[in-house]
Order: sequence, then structure tokens, then C-alpha cells
Amino acid sequence: MFREAAQAPEVVRTQLAANAAQVAQLAARLRRAPPRAVVTCARGSSDHAATFARYLIETRLGLLTASAAPSVSSVYEAAPDFADTVMLTISQSGASPDLLAVVSRARAAGARIVALVNATDSPLAQLADELLPLHAGSEQSIAATKSYIASLAATVQLVSAWAGDRALSAALRQAPEQLSSAWQCDWSVAVARLTPVRNLYVIGRGLGLGVAQEAALKFKETCGLHAEALSAAELRHGPMALVRAGFPLLLFTQNDESRAGVMQLAAELAAQGAEVLLAGAQVARATELPTEGAHPVIEPLLFAQSFYRMANALSLARGHDPDAPPHLRKVTETL
Repeated sequence: MFREAAQAPEVVRTQLAANAAQVAQLAARLRRAPPRAVVTCARGSSDHAATFARYLIETRLGLLTASAAPSVSSVYEAAPDFADTVMLTISQSGASPDLLAVVSRARAAGARIVALVNATDSPLAQLADELLPLHAGSEQSIAATKSYIASLAATVQLVSAWAGDRALSAALRQAPEQLSSAWQCDWSVAVARLTPVRNLYVIGRGLGLGVAQEAALKFKETCGLHAEALSAAELRHGPMALVRAGFPLLLFTQNDESRAGVMQLAAELAAQGAEVLLAGAQVARATELPTEGAHPVIEPLLFAQSFYRMANALSLARGHDPDAPPHLRKVTETL
């Protein structure tokens, strides 16, 4: 896990160069014939990348984006109307049977399939109308790391080209160097604070919510630590009742319109005596986790990179093997 996460900067650098011409052509086609909606399809870490994609597509393109429920196709064998839609499918392996069922039915029902896939010889890659390889290379650790960051980068490359957002495209070109810097950020204070705990909340909002979801998953699968990911807004709708003095929370806040609200929440939680770890900002009584500043769309990629190094260390500190979580396999064959 440590070695593979450290490879993310080079993965993104390779991906941006290798996919540039294909992304430009696809973006031009999408501008000429805009879909009525985008539907994402993914599981696990890839679904957390899809959360990021939804916020990015809706905020940068104003295009309705929804997440497909794989069970609708794989279990209930229903076929929603996908005419004039794009299905954005994200997968490391491209082999999960339920995702293949969704994509097959969606394509038959009129969807154009755009697949972000690491395994270019996979069944999903063969089903795709447009294949954008992640170029993450071999990933032996069960916990996805570099392939998750590659999925975010591929999404940003596509959406920035589709929207004609030159500023975002330029910011993405700086991401490999910024990822290298983010890998060096010292989050050892989080390891010390979280080694003895049993439960925590992981909070994000907007573009940062997908990283909060990914962090919560990594806490569970690599650290044996129960973690629940929540939007900063949703925390106030019930889950706040569990927060007591000393209750741990990890908050991510990128520098966009959502930051003020997340900072206000962090300040309130810290004032109540909660153990607040905050990445991306600083508030009184909260523990600041150092981050690499960047364009607000790029910052979630950098948060993930810094987090992965900390999660690997935390797993070891808690007596776990981050490369071999119990009861899990690299390719999850959900039916």
C-alpha cells in the first residue's frame, strides 16, 4: 500500500499525457451532442471517485448527474430508460459482475458508455464506447490508492476539457508535483490521536465528500477502525447527537464555496470538546493537518495522497497488515 500510493504522482503524469488526445476528441463530441444526463456506475473506492465526479460535472457543466444502483439491473433485472445519457463507469478491475450487468443493460437502453478502467483488457473495457485508461499499473494491495487518485485525475481531465475550462486544465498539469509534496505532509499527529480510538466520523462537503467516503473506507479495511463518512451538512441532521467530549472527527475542506461552512462546523465541534483533526484549514482548538495548497478541484486529490500515507502508518500502529485486510479480495465479485 505504501509503495503503490507513493506512485500516484507518476501515474497521474503518465495518464495526463497518454490520454490527452483521446480526451480532447471525446470532449469535442460531448460538446457537439450534449447528453441529457450523466449516470455514474461504480463500487467501493471507485464509487467514491464517482461522488467527486458528480459534484464536478454538476458544478462545472450544469449537467444532471446521478448514481446508478447496480442492484436495479443485477438483482431486479429492471431496465431504466438510458436514452441520450452518458454512463460514466469507474473501475480498477473492470470485472465485477454487477457492474457489467448494469453497463450491458444501460448500453442496450441507449446509454453511451464512458469507462475509466485500469485493466484495459477487462470485460468492462470491451463493453465501453469510450475507454479512458487509468494507467495506474499493477496494484497488488487490496486497498486501492493510486488507482483512486488516477480516477479523480481522469475525471478532472475529461470535465475540464468538456467545459473548456483552461484554468482547471492548467491546474491539473501541476497535480503530479503537488501530489509529490502532499506525500511528504506529516500527519503523524493523526496516527497518535487515532491509534486508540474505536469510532470516528469523517466529514467533507461538495468536492471533498468523495475523499471523506474514501478515507472512511480505508479506516475500516486497513485499520480495523469503524468510521462513518458524512457531509458537513448531514452531520447536523441527527448524527451530531453522538458527538461527545473526546469524540474523534477528521474533516476535509477544500478552498471553495463550502469551506466557510466546514470551518464553522469544525470550530463548533472543537469548542464542544470533540477531538477535531482538520485538513485544509485552521480553527481554534482543532488539530491542523498540514496540506499542500492548490486549485480547489485539485485539493481533494492531494488530501487523499496525504491521507493514504497516514492510513498505512495507522494500520501498522494498530497492529494490522494494510496490504491484506481480513475477508477481502482485490476483485470483488458482487452479484
